[in-house]
Amino acid sequence: MSSAVPIVLAGARGHGRWHLDNIRRLQDKGIVRLAGVCELTPLGDDELPEGLGSPEQSADFGALLDSTGARVAVICTPIPTHADLALTAARKGVHLLLEKPPAPSYAEYRRMADGIAETGVACQIGFQSLGSHAVPAIRTMMAEGAIGEISGIGGAGAWARPESYYRRAPWAGRRRLNGVDVVDGALTNPLAHAVATALALNGTVRADDVTGVETELLRANDIESDDTSCVRVGTAQDRPVVVAATLCAEDPGEPYVVVHGDRGRITFWYKQDRVLLQRAGRGPEESEYGRTDLLENLVEHLIDGTGLLVTPEATGAFMKVVEAIRLAPDPDPLPAGAWQPLPDEQRRVVPGIDGLVAAAADTLALYSELGAPWADPARTKEVSTDDSP
Repeated sequence: MSSAVPIVLAGARGHGRWHLDNIRRLQDKGIVRLAGVCELTPLGDDELPEGLGSPEQSADFGALLDSTGARVAVICTPIPTHADLALTAARKGVHLLLEKPPAPSYAEYRRMADGIAETGVACQIGFQSLGSHAVPAIRTMMAEGAIGEISGIGGAGAWARPESYYRRAPWAGRRRLNGVDVVDGALTNPLAHAVATALALNGTVRADDVTGVETELLRANDIESDDTSCVRVGTAQDRPVVVAATLCAEDPGEPYVVVHGDRGRITFWYKQDRVLLQRAGRGPEESEYGRTDLLENLVEHLIDGTGLLVTPEATGAFMKVVEAIRLAPDPDPLPAGAWQPLPDEQRRVVPGIDGLVAAAADTLALYSELGAPWADPARTKEVSTDDSP
């Protein structure tokens, strides 16, 4: 373990438990060592996966980095804290895996990304789907004309979340909290991977690759942010990217991204690393791919210079979408007749939303254009990239 990279994890509960398990996996391989855990309340022995030892614990992130000699910090804390914690680590020369979304606004993203660049530390943004080997494989298919000329990229996510999901933390389901941006909406947090993956397949990764964003944000739940929404992104590649999402699905399914060509289509279920190629004159071809873990990729970068898969600059386009959602009017509450309670599951569903989400990805149209009676086209907000900092 003497050569293992010492790591501090900030935010070990909630999604942070996944990081604990992943660190344990890499620690078993002798690659990393969990040196510290930053939580407001220390983890109990029953919260640490067996085999991780007894890492130092503290609520003071900066002091913990110093005392442990951490070389890498994994930040999985509330969205509004990302930029400050990332900069704290970077200024101490500690490399970073920063959970998505990297920041709640484009200005905070730029402050974070520029500050990290000045320090020279390495930073990986936690869009795990972009570590899938399917991503370069699909890009190759597109470049080689497997489905002809590309007309656009669609994304669909029909998930379900109980009402307790919005009570799990003070910032959950909020657009802002105590005057600070949060922007915890369906497309910016739980289904952010659908947006980032669709943009990446289109080659739309940097901020200046986005020419404009149309948003339709709605909510069935009694929250501040959106739980049913769609966006259409104008791109420098002159191909639209449309992503539709809901957390109020009738029959929740696997989210996916679909590449449309004039001679076929490619569907990518990004959580499963599964790809379906359909093209004229041939039978369907289904493939499964491996995946490179982003923390492992970061450590390899530090050891032998392996290229990082998801740098801050490679998430600039995604952050332009986040900014458009932040600047859009607050989400419209769906009329009472447009949603139904599911008492057994303690959640709300929007009848017909599963089909609308799929149709948006399939036709590259917004909810209002698909005839959703509760989507008012007059409320569709279009943001030019010139409108944001």
